[in-house]
Amino acid sequence: MDTGRPTRRLMGQVLENLHLALGTLWAHGLRSGLTSLGVMIGTACVVLVGSIMTGLDAKILDELKGFGADTMFIYKFEPGIRPGQLTPEERMRRPLAYEDYEAVKAGCTSCRHVTASLGIARFPTVRYKTEEYQKGDLSGVLPDYPATMNMPVGRGRFFTWAENLHRADVCVIGSDVARALFANREPLGKQITVDNRSFTVIGIFEKRKTMESFRERSMDNVVTIPYLTAKKHSPQSRELFLVAQVQPGMMKSALDQVRGALRKSRRVPHGQKDSFGLTTATAIIREFHQITGAVAVTIVVLSAIGLLVGGVGVMNIMLVSVTERTREIGTRMAIGARRRDILLQFLLEASTLTGAGGVAGIALGVLAGQGLKLLIPGLPAMVPLWSVVLGFSFSVGVGLIFGLWPAMRASRMNPVEALRYE
Repeated sequence: MDTGRPTRRLMGQVLENLHLALGTLWAHGLRSGLTSLGVMIGTACVVLVGSIMTGLDAKILDELKGFGADTMFIYKFEPGIRPGQLTPEERMRRPLAYEDYEAVKAGCTSCRHVTASLGIARFPTVRYKTEEYQKGDLSGVLPDYPATMNMPVGRGRFFTWAENLHRADVCVIGSDVARALFANREPLGKQITVDNRSFTVIGIFEKRKTMESFRERSMDNVVTIPYLTAKKHSPQSRELFLVAQVQPGMMKSALDQVRGALRKSRRVPHGQKDSFGLTTATAIIREFHQITGAVAVTIVVLSAIGLLVGGVGVMNIMLVSVTERTREIGTRMAIGARRRDILLQFLLEASTLTGAGGVAGIALGVLAGQGLKLLIPGLPAMVPLWSVVLGFSFSVGVGLIFGLWPAMRASRMNPVEALRYE
C-alpha cells in the first residue's frame, strides 16, 4: 500500500487552491494591495523596532562590557530610572567627597582598584592653535583611573601621583580629541587650552568602540587632568563619582564592604537608608535589558493592534469576495469540489493576501532601518531573525483568523442556490 499517496493528494490540493488564490488576488491587484496595507505597516513596525532595539542592545552592552563585569559604580543618588522627584533627604545629601574615596579604598579589601572622577566641564572649548573641539568632557581624575576604568593609554603615559600632588598642568586626552585637534601631527608634548587654561598633552587613550550617535558621551572625547589640578582651577566643583574594580567572584562582599565604609565615612545613623547609591555593570545591563524589552513589547503590541485592524479589513473584503463569487463556488461544488476544498481555497486566499503584505512589510521595515542609519549616522539597525519570523507569522496568522469566517461561509453554501445566484 502506498502510504504517501494521501499526502501527495493533499499537497496537490493545497497547491491547486494556492494557485487559484494567487490568480484571484492578481486579478484584483489594487484591492488586494489596499487590503493588505494595514498588515504591511504593522509588520514593518515590528521589524523596524526589533532591528533598532537589537542594535542598541548590542552596542550599549558592548560599551558597558568595556568596563568589565566586575566594575562597581558609586553615586550620590540611587542609580537607575525612577518616577517622581527627589525626596527632601536626597536633596540634602552632600556630594561624594575625597574622604569617601579614601574610605572605600581603605575599607574594600575585595576591590582591586578604586578611583574618583571630578566633573569639571561639559563640552569645554578645547583648542590647539587654530583647531577647536567642543564635544567632550573635562574631568579631574586620579592616577589609578586607567586601571579602574579599563582605559589603557595607547600613546605616551598617564600622570603620576607626584604630578597630582604638585598640581601639574598636564592632561591625557581621548582619541577623538587628538584626531580633531592634531589630525596626523604628533600631539605628545604639545600645549592645548581647555576653557582658556593651558595643559601639556602627555598621553592619548586607546580608542574605544563607540556608536556615532552616542559619540558625544564617548570615553574617546574625554580630557583628563590630575584631580588636585582640577581642584586648583575649579575649586567650586564638588561632585565626585567613584568607580571600583572588584576581585573576580567577590562582588557581593565588595558591595557590603563599600556600603559599610561609606556609611561610616558619611556618618549615616543606624537604621537610616544609605545616603549614596551603588550599582554594578551587570546590574546596569540587566536594567537596560528590562527597559528595551518593555519598549519592544509595547511597540509590538501596538503593531499587533494595527495588524488586527488590517485583519478586520481582510475579513470584510473576503466576505465581499465570497458574495461576488457565489456562482463560481456553486460551479466548483457542482463538478465535485468538497466543502473542505472551498474552505481551504478561501483560507489560503486570505493568508496569502496577508502573507504578501507581511513580506512587503518586512522589506519596508529593513529599508526604513537603513534609512534611519543614513539620517542618524551610527544608529545600529541589526535585523534579528525573531522580528522577521514574528512579523511574518503575525501576518499569516491574521489571514487565517480573519479569513476563517468568510471561508466557512463559502464552504457552507448550497450548490443549487449558489448556481441560481444572480
